[in-house]
Amino acid sequence: MRTKRSHWFDSTLPLLVGMGQVWGSMAAQRAQVDPADPSTRVPLDPIGFALLTVGPLALVARRAHPVATLWVAIVATCVYIYSAFAYGPVFISPIIAIFNAVLTGHRRAAWAAGGSLFLFFAAYATWLLPRPQGWLHHASVGAIILVVLTGAEMARARREQRVERERVEEEEARRQASEERLNMAQELHDVLGHSISLIHVQASTALHLIDEHPEQARTALATIKQASKDVLTEMRAVLGVLRDGAPRSPAAGLGQLDELIERTGLDVTRETEGAPRPLPPGVERATYRIIQESLTNVTKHAPGSRATVTIMYGPEELCVRVADSGATGPSPLTGEGGGNGIPGMRERATALGGSLTARAHQAGFLVEARLPIPPVEGTESPEETE
Repeated sequence: MRTKRSHWFDSTLPLLVGMGQVWGSMAAQRAQVDPADPSTRVPLDPIGFALLTVGPLALVARRAHPVATLWVAIVATCVYIYSAFAYGPVFISPIIAIFNAVLTGHRRAAWAAGGSLFLFFAAYATWLLPRPQGWLHHASVGAIILVVLTGAEMARARREQRVERERVEEEEARRQASEERLNMAQELHDVLGHSISLIHVQASTALHLIDEHPEQARTALATIKQASKDVLTEMRAVLGVLRDGAPRSPAAGLGQLDELIERTGLDVTRETEGAPRPLPPGVERATYRIIQESLTNVTKHAPGSRATVTIMYGPEELCVRVADSGATGPSPLTGEGGGNGIPGMRERATALGGSLTARAHQAGFLVEARLPIPPVEGTESPEETE
């Protein structure tokens, strides 16, 4: 995207080059023109001034017609030199035209123009000057032209590297945004799946008990009220990251595990093995969501069962187990089909380099996830010990 500054520079460059070539050549001819010496350069006349402005005027079209601009500047310069006018700033416009041609991708035209300019100077200095020049002069002219072309190629390479770097950064930003959207979708799935399933179960229970046991139905309705409030809070926390400057609520983690267990209304035993320690944010969030989804499945498919949540801290692995004792009555969601819970949990574990198994266990069901975690400071891994 072109800025106002670059637009101003593009508009004024031909004018600046034209002024520089005219005034610079007028100054240069003072040292190169001697009326008493017929072998010196000739003073500027209307034709000379016109040739000095042809190249700068051609630069106006350098964006739309870079090759035509290049050859017009080269030809105007050659005619100017052939007419024996003073050497000097007349070479500014062909240099800019060469750079512009290379930068816009017309490298062959730029090198062909440079080669043509060299051949012209070699022929002019050998056969048309009153005092012919030798190979040293030709080598110097060729070296200057080669430096200009090399500089243009280096500028082109740097520009391409910058463009490629910007493209990679944009792709990386899009990839990160896509991953963030997927993470948010997964978070919303887990939040809604858990809370809506809990509300459904409790609503079914309330409908079943409202006539014969109204007090128990009241408890179920209170659970529905709290669950709906909690799901709204979590949804605002997840969706709040879409608003610029919106504060982020604390991410779901093991610190909210007791609240999660209380919301389910299940008889849950929580066990911890090993010394608890801080976990990476991704591992802690995945652990919370796996436990949440597992307890949701217990609520949906094993009503009345007891559940055990076990978190084991190993040297380099966190093991999470959620087991239930089996349903004691018919599920209110019987016949509604399965969901995406277990595949979603397995994807979370796999994304972190871990694994998840879900299988029947005794009279109930067992979900076990193993997630890699950083080793405890001061301990060595088995590989290092060997």
